[in-house]
Amino acid sequence: MTAASVAATRTGGPPEDEHNLIEHISGWALVVVVAMLITQLGLL
Repeated sequence: MTAASVAATRTGGPPEDEHNLIEHISGWALVVVVAMLITQLGLL
C-alpha cells in the first residue's frame, strides 16, 4: 500500500493520538459532576 492510497483512505476524522486516557478521565469527571448536580438539585 502506497502513501497516496493511505492518504486517500482517510475520511478527515480526528487524528489518532495518545489522548485517550485524558479524554476518558475528563469524560467520567463530567459524568460525576452532572450526577452530583442532579442529586443536589433533587431532580432524581
